[in-house]
Amino acid sequence: MKNMVILTGAGISAESGISTFRDANGLWENYDIMEVASIEGWKTNPSLVLDFYNQRRAQLKEVMPNKAHYFLAELETNFNVTIITQNVDNLHERAGSTKIIHLHGELNKVRSVKNENLIYTWEDDLMMGDFGEDQAQLRPHIVWFGEMVPEMESAIDIASQADLFLIIGTSLQVYPAASLIDYVPKHAQIISVDPNPLPLDQHIYHIRKSATQSISDLKEIFKI
Repeated sequence: MKNMVILTGAGISAESGISTFRDANGLWENYDIMEVASIEGWKTNPSLVLDFYNQRRAQLKEVMPNKAHYFLAELETNFNVTIITQNVDNLHERAGSTKIIHLHGELNKVRSVKNENLIYTWEDDLMMGDFGEDQAQLRPHIVWFGEMVPEMESAIDIASQADLFLIIGTSLQVYPAASLIDYVPKHAQIISVDPNPLPLDQHIYHIRKSATQSISDLKEIFKI
């Protein structure tokens, strides 16, 4: 069974109603990104950051996986699939995908500010004064600007074993995630699903459609 590695981004979740991270005006849900998605923002106003992610967590309960999420889960029937996602939502899991690496963290998890390995599942509001068992404040389990991407090494290892590398819902402009394509073996087939032009020089088969619009094309390519 061939190894298929799928790199997903905001575009696939946008079709379920989740706002994309990078809007043209530099705002995310009318918030300055650096105020709510950076380690500096957390240090400056942690209550604002918690409120922002509480809203995102509440929104996640109201949206559903779309047919692109379900299609990626179905690919496990024919391929050894690993999804590497830049998204912090759980829509891949809810659609049935079983091997997922979350590069930028997970919205439904929180962790201690003192011990990054002390992680809890968390589906409701997180407030100042919510402590872990180490008596330290809990924070969103999200990789913010100014922080390392702890799952990057695992993602590189998986990408280096790909026979098929599918890019869907991301324009490959966010690093270090965008650099994963540099680790894909020469023999691997690379396919990108994005309605916009690609900022790449590599020879990639480009489907200029949204994630949900591309399913028939992908079924033909993968002969399923």
